[in-house]
Amino acid sequence: MMLMVTTTRLAACAIGLAGFLVSATAMAADHPDFSGVWTFHRAGGNLFGPRWAGDEVMKPEARAKVEAYHKLVDPRGESPGGWCVGTGMPGSMLGSGGYPMEIIQRPEQITIVYEAHTELRRIYLSGPNASVPDSDLFPTRSGYSTGHWEGDTLVVETKALEEQVDQAAAHSENARIVERYHLDRDENGKTLLVAEMTMTDPDFYTAPVTMTKTWDASEDGRMLYYDCNEPAWEDHLDNLRNGRTDEASNDK
Repeated sequence: MMLMVTTTRLAACAIGLAGFLVSATAMAADHPDFSGVWTFHRAGGNLFGPRWAGDEVMKPEARAKVEAYHKLVDPRGESPGGWCVGTGMPGSMLGSGGYPMEIIQRPEQITIVYEAHTELRRIYLSGPNASVPDSDLFPTRSGYSTGHWEGDTLVVETKALEEQVDQAAAHSENARIVERYHLDRDENGKTLLVAEMTMTDPDFYTAPVTMTKTWDASEDGRMLYYDCNEPAWEDHLDNLRNGRTDEASNDK
C-alpha cells in the first residue's frame, strides 16, 4: 500500500512539473526570444554608440554640473571606467564602447550581461520582484528594471537611479527610463534587435530625451571576461616589488 501511495505521489509530481514546463514554454512561445549574444550595429552609427541627444534640452543648472565635472576630470583624463566603475543606465545600453551584450530570457525575468565591466541588469516581468514598492528600492547607477510585453514588443521601465554626471550620462535621481525592444531585419535579412529609449527627467531636462540603439545578432558570438581590477592589482604588485607606494606611482 505504501509503495502504491508513493508511486501515485511521484506520478502526480511528475504531471505537475510537466504542466509547469509546458506552461512556461507556451508563455515563452507567445513572445519573441531575444536570447543570445548581440553586437553593436555599425550601419549609420559609430563604435561608441549614438550621440547623446539630451544636450539641446538640458537645463542650465544641469549643464553647470556637467561643465564642473569636466573641468575637474578632463585635465587628468579621468573617467569612472578608469576606476572600474560601470557605465550605468542609460549609457550601458546605448554605448558600452561597442562591446557586445548577452541576453538570457526566461518567462519571469530577462537578464542582460554587458561585456563592458560585466555590468548586469535584471528585468523582472512577473513575481514579487516585479512589484517592489519604491520605498524598498536602493538607488544605483543601473537602477531597477521591470518589464511587460505589448504584443511582440518588450517594454522596460527603469527607476531608482542615482544622480549621475560623467562621460556616460547626465541625469538626476528622479530620472525614469522606458525602453521598447523589438526584432527587425536589415536589408540582407540579418536579425536586428532595436531599442527605442525615452528618458524623462524634469530636474535635468526640459523635454524627454529619446534615442534608438540597434544590435546585430551574433550567431557564433561569445562573451569575454572583463576584469578591469586585474591590471590595477598587477600594477600594485609591481609597486610593492619596487618599494613604491601606489600614491607615489600615480603621481608620476
